[in-house]
Parts: sequence; structure tokens; C-alpha cells
Amino acid sequence: MPISGNYLFIVSMDVAADKEDLFNEVYDTEHVPLLGGVPGVVSVTRAKMAPLTMMLGGEKKTIVMEGEPTYQAIYEIESPDVLMSDAWSKAGETGRWPTEVRPHTTNRRHVLHKVMKD
Repeated sequence: MPISGNYLFIVSMDVAADKEDLFNEVYDTEHVPLLGGVPGVVSVTRAKMAPLTMMLGGEKKTIVMEGEPTYQAIYEIESPDVLMSDAWSKAGETGRWPTEVRPHTTNRRHVLHKVMKD
């Protein structure tokens, strides 16, 4: 499915091993639905880093990115203003995420990309 939003907001992080099940459960059942319901959020996709071996320059290469966070949430949004809205702020601080999950995350990265459209 092509990207229809104007921006991709990518949040990446690691989580303590003993909190990984809680992290995934809360992210899937609370955090994504709450943030996905914010006006201007087109879609949300979660991802987990996987081993990468590929052909590059005619050679088989295994790519290892040291320090790259394990988990990503990719928010397709209409405008950077979404991230400054009261609705976004409220959704991010609702449920178990701020008290039971966020404290156990590390190596957090937040990146905004403007989608290049034809």
C-alpha cells in the first residue's frame, strides 16, 4: 500500500528483556490505538529489527548496525503539527504506557521524514 501521508514519524527504542511482553501488549492494545486515533494520523505500523543478509555489489553481505534500536513504530502523519497537538499529547500520556512501559525503554530515537511524492 503506498504512503498517503505527507510525513513519516519514526520512533525507535529498546526495552528491558523482562518487560518485552508487557511492552508489546501495551503498544499493540493501547498505545497504537490511542495514537492512531489522533486527527492527522493516517496509519501506524510497528516493526522489529531482523537479521539482514543481502547481495551488495555482487557479494553476499551481512549488515550489522551496532546500537540500532530493536523496535520501531512508524506513524504516517499529515503534518508535523500533529505531533504538537493536544490530542497527540493526551494520547501519549494515557494508559499504562507512561508509567509501566516507558521507564523500561532505552536507546530512544525520534525522527521525522517528509515523504517525497511525484
